[in-house]
Amino acid sequence: MIDIVISIALAVASAILAITLHEAAHGYAAWALGDDTAKRAGRLSLNPLAHIDKFGTILLPGFLLISQLITLGRVVVMFGWAKPVPVSAWRFANPRRGMMLVAAAGPAMNFILAWLAGLSIHGIEHMPDQAAVIAFEFVDNFISINLVLALFNLLPIPPLDGGRIAVGLLPAAAAQRWAGLERYGIVIVLLLMFILPEMSRDLGHRIDPVRDLLDEVLPRARNLILILSGNGIDD
Repeated sequence: MIDIVISIALAVASAILAITLHEAAHGYAAWALGDDTAKRAGRLSLNPLAHIDKFGTILLPGFLLISQLITLGRVVVMFGWAKPVPVSAWRFANPRRGMMLVAAAGPAMNFILAWLAGLSIHGIEHMPDQAAVIAFEFVDNFISINLVLALFNLLPIPPLDGGRIAVGLLPAAAAQRWAGLERYGIVIVLLLMFILPEMSRDLGHRIDPVRDLLDEVLPRARNLILILSGNGIDD
């Protein structure tokens, strides 16, 4: 029981830190490009409370985390969101380019955090055994959560970061049509992540595109982070 409590605490701490810095990165990127909306709203903050959405950041992820650790002994899937960072695109010299860069800042921050966590493994190796076990579990969670957060957000579906990056890269006419998906974006994500897999499983033919994509890309991204931080690759 104590081990489960410790695992939950480490996973929650990892997720809160990853989400907080992801959201702060959006705000700082917007500020650097000339938009102080997030700054005036108090969102250039490393205080997690500034970015928390009660349902999307606490209740839903907490339920998924605890239920999976109790029933499966590990976390298989997580889903949630923080309060969106307010951005006034019209303040940018080039609004489409500015929004694309602001969107890219969040996943970029998560990749950097995963790499820094990989570097910290070299220090953990010199810690006392019990402390090293706890520290390594935290770092292992932190790398995985940051990579999942970055890769998931890079899906090219508005309002995910990848959708806004796609809007910045597409030709104007196509970008306008693609941006119009934003009002349906969360519904599309929920359909792909939960409804379609459940319906297809009931019909005897599993279709789970988001999980399949993450299962394919996540181990490669993790090994790349470990290589870049001088740790080799997972066995």
